[in-house]
Amino acid sequence: MSSLGRASALLAAGTMVSRITGLLRTIVLVQVIGAVGTASDAFSLANQLPNDVFSLISVGVLTAVLVPQIVQATTHRDGGSAFISKIFTAGTVVLLVTTALAMLAAPWLVGLIASGRPAAQVELAIAFAYWCLPQIFFYGLYALIGETLNARRIFGPFTWAPVLNNIVSIAGFVVIGLMFGAPLRNVDDWTPDRIAWLGGIATLGIAVQAIILLVFWPKTGLSLRPDFRWRGVGLGNVVKLAGWTMLMALSSLAAGFYQHRIAIDASGHDPSITVMNNAWLIFMLPYSVIVMSIGTPYFTQLSEHAHAGQDAEVRTDIGRSIRTVGFFLTGALAAVLAAAIPASRIFTDNATEARAAALVLVAYLVALLPLAVLFIIQRTFYAYGDTRTPFFFTIFQCVLIVATAFGAKLLHDGGVVPLSGLAATIALGQSLSSIAQTIVATTLLHRRLGGLGTASWLLALGRFILAAAPAAAAGWGVFLLLGGTDGWTTANLFAGAVGCLIIAAVVLVVYIALLALLRAPELDALKGLGRRFAPSR
Repeated sequence: MSSLGRASALLAAGTMVSRITGLLRTIVLVQVIGAVGTASDAFSLANQLPNDVFSLISVGVLTAVLVPQIVQATTHRDGGSAFISKIFTAGTVVLLVTTALAMLAAPWLVGLIASGRPAAQVELAIAFAYWCLPQIFFYGLYALIGETLNARRIFGPFTWAPVLNNIVSIAGFVVIGLMFGAPLRNVDDWTPDRIAWLGGIATLGIAVQAIILLVFWPKTGLSLRPDFRWRGVGLGNVVKLAGWTMLMALSSLAAGFYQHRIAIDASGHDPSITVMNNAWLIFMLPYSVIVMSIGTPYFTQLSEHAHAGQDAEVRTDIGRSIRTVGFFLTGALAAVLAAAIPASRIFTDNATEARAAALVLVAYLVALLPLAVLFIIQRTFYAYGDTRTPFFFTIFQCVLIVATAFGAKLLHDGGVVPLSGLAATIALGQSLSSIAQTIVATTLLHRRLGGLGTASWLLALGRFILAAAPAAAAGWGVFLLLGGTDGWTTANLFAGAVGCLIIAAVVLVVYIALLALLRAPELDALKGLGRRFAPSR
């Protein structure tokens, strides 16, 4: 456990710094382009496309397929060098072709979401897309190298590289603000040179993030060279497994596109795509720092145990990881809920926008704990080389997401939900869909492994929630004492940040105190955390 503890600590630190600098990046970007407006939504739409297309071809394939395959390849005589060279060659070809096709299809991709919007906003989004879509190749390169490093238990670089991306972007966005003035909210403010600066800086950051990982490649001990001889090394099995994850990613992409197509109706004066993206960024701070940092090392261990047929150890890994993640994440959930309005003020221009954006954030937070459980459950299927089952429960979620987004549109058209609440309603629908997906996925894995010890970790999660509820209420009380929605914590982004720190501190103190009163055994693990994370002597 000491090696997993040290890996988790390294990942947590890197993820924390990455997320904090990512928040700073977004704060600076909001100062340049605004949070609510036609120009900000045009850029958000275009800059999200590389992530969407990349997830279609790479994220599912890498997470579900590459790590288990590399773990198995380490048993080869050459340590997996030949296999990985072929994987990298094939992956690079796919990424280059996909990037080229995506750029050719840029008007069509933008039109899937923005058709029906004013022509000037659509044209601006297309112009941004041409600058942003090359990110697909660099995202893919980053993932190929990073996942290989992770599979070789070199966890740090993959987590810390995004920090450099954020630093490059922050510096670039500051320069743009100084050169052209800010904020540039309206479509008419964006001339070709300004578009090139913003899109180019966004893509440069991703490129630097990918290329820096090559510095750490020698630590893998693997030789890497172009190799187009792809037959006879098991790549057919990789393609077969990847087929399901490709379909799964396509389904998720389609559902996300539909959500944005509905949400963009509010673009201009109400929360829309940009606010949803920023709320998701806040949501991802505790998720990434806690879930990813703890879950990634466990996934490598899960792959090893699953490959060896050690089901009992896999069940132990699942229970331990869910309890560990749940302990930290529930406290973070309570803190973010209590500080939702000040947190949203950091990424908006005034208190009114912050209140509307906070509704979107709270709607996403409904699914924070279930998604953490899903992270572990889904990757357990992947560890067994099963990408088919996750495909079906993801399809189930995607159908629900589309249905709830359509329901949000109907509620708005019927006058039940105002335009200012459309984005929050869509976000809530996504959260409810994710909860349903988690229940189905857990049930299916329970049947496959003949039990998961579900009662034990559900009892632990219930104990965490029991302590978190009054802790969140105490945090909300502090927010009201500080002036509430009209108080100083919503005056500006700096006040919002300070307010968040004060509220979060109170929430976490109350949360830990209540768990101590409940004699939660997980507190013993917290006491030993420093010893586990400390380097061995």
